Amino acid sequence: MNRKKIILLACIAIFSISCGSSKKVASKTKSTTAKSTRVKKISREVVQVQKPKEETKKPLATLPYKDKVSNYIFEYAAIAKHEMKEYGIPASITLAQGILESGAGYGELTGKANNHFGIKCHDWTGERVYHDDDRSQECFRKYDKASHSFRDHSLFLKNRKRYAKLFTYRIDDYKSWAYGLRAAGYATDKKYPAKLISIIERYQLYKYDNEFSEEKEGIEETGIEEVVVEKTIDKPVKPNIQKPKDMRKYVVQKGDTLYSISRKYNIQVTELKSYNNLSDNTIAIGQVLRVVPDDDSEEF
Repeated sequence: MNRKKIILLACIAIFSISCGSSKKVASKTKSTTAKSTRVKKISREVVQVQKPKEETKKPLATLPYKDKVSNYIFEYAAIAKHEMKEYGIPASITLAQGILESGAGYGELTGKANNHFGIKCHDWTGERVYHDDDRSQECFRKYDKASHSFRDHSLFLKNRKRYAKLFTYRIDDYKSWAYGLRAAGYATDKKYPAKLISIIERYQLYKYDNEFSEEKEGIEETGIEEVVVEKTIDKPVKPNIQKPKDMRKYVVQKGDTLYSISRKYNIQVTELKSYNNLSDNTIAIGQVLRVVPDDDSEEF
C-alpha cells in the first residue's frame, strides 16, 4: 500500500509541474505578442507635414520717368512760382534744376535730406548729411521740408555776388539763365545748360514764366495800382524829384510796381513792404518809399 501511495503522489507531482511550466510559456508568448502588437500600431501612425507654399514677391512696377516729372511739377510748381515773385528767379529754372538735381524727387539725397538742388554745406550751420558727389562723402545741407529747400535755393542765388549777373536777364529768358548758372559755377557739367533747357521745353515749364511776365506787364500798362490809390489821395502829387544825397528813399513814378523797384535796388518785395509798413502791393505816383532798413539810415 505504501508503494502505491508513493507512486500516486509522484504522478500528481509530475502532472502539477508540467501544467505550471506550460502556463508560464503561454503567458510569455501572450505578453510578447501584446508588445509586438503595440509596436506595430505606433509604427503605422505616420504624420504628414505639408510645407507652406512660399510666396514669391513681385517687384514693384517702376514709375516711368515722364510720370515722375509730371508728379514733381504738379507738387512743386506753386512753390516755384511763389519764389519767382519773391526773388525774381524764373519758375522754369527752379523747377528744371529741382527735377535734374533731385531725380524728379526720387534721388537719394532728396530722400534723406529734402535737398532738391544739391546745395552743399557752404557756410551752413544747420543739419547736414554726407553723400558721394564729385568727391566721396561730401557735405550737403539737410532740410525739414521741401519748401525750405526751395527757399534756400532762392537765397543761395540771390545773396551771392557770382550769381548777380543772372538777375539782369529777363525773367522769361530761361536760356540765358541756364547758361548763366553754368558760367557762374553752379554746376561742373558742360551739358548742364542744355539739360535744363531740354527739361523746360519738353515739359513746357516756360509757361509759368510767361504767366508772370504777362501779369506784370499788364499791371504796368493799365496802371491799376495807380488808379486805385489816386482815388484815395486828396493832396496833389508832388513832383518826382530824386535827390542824389538821399539815396535811401525812392519816389514812385508812373508805371512803377513794388517788383520793379525791388529789382532796381536788389532787394526783396517783402523787404520793401516791411521797410514801408505796406500791407499790400498798392503804391501811388509821388509816394516816397524807403529802400533800406531804418537802422541803416545813419550810414547815409
